[in-house]
This record gives sequence, C-alpha cells and structure tokens, in this order.
Amino acid sequence: MPIVKIMQRRQVVIPKELFEKLHLEIGDYLEVKLERGRIVYIPKKLVDRDEWYWSEAGQQAIAEALQEIEAGKVKEFEDVDDLIEELDS
Repeated sequence: MPIVKIMQRRQVVIPKELFEKLHLEIGDYLEVKLERGRIVYIPKKLVDRDEWYWSEAGQQAIAEALQEIEAGKVKEFEDVDDLIEELDS
C-alpha cells in the first residue's frame, strides 16, 4: 500500500495506481468522511439541479413520485427506529 505525505496547504497526492483503478480524472470531486479515525475519500459526480429537474428523466421521476404520494404508497414514521424496524421486516 502506497504511503503519501501531507504537503503545504494540506494537499495529499492520490497515488497513480489508485487514481487509475478508480477511473478518476483531473477535476473530479471526492466526498471526504471521517470513519473510525480514518479519512475516507468517495468519488462523486455533481449533477446540475436545474439540468436534471428539467430533463425528461427528471420530469418523469417527479411525476412518478407524485403519483405514488397521491395513491398513498408512502409511509410516515414516528422516529428512525420505527423506520429501521420496517426495513428489517
């Protein structure tokens, strides 16, 4: 496993082999999380909200969601524990 050094301005270089395995490109975005004392980078794609909303796929997804709400195909939960219980059943 490669070792990297934190440079000025907190910069870290992603080793070439990992960069290529993840199919990253210059300018890509990474989400950064702290999990159990470790830094985790997760590749992300940004989608322009307006572009998706007005696209055919966006409009279809919104219409389907509204139909499901109107048909009563949604559930409300008092708290997250009730939601988890429902998901586990």
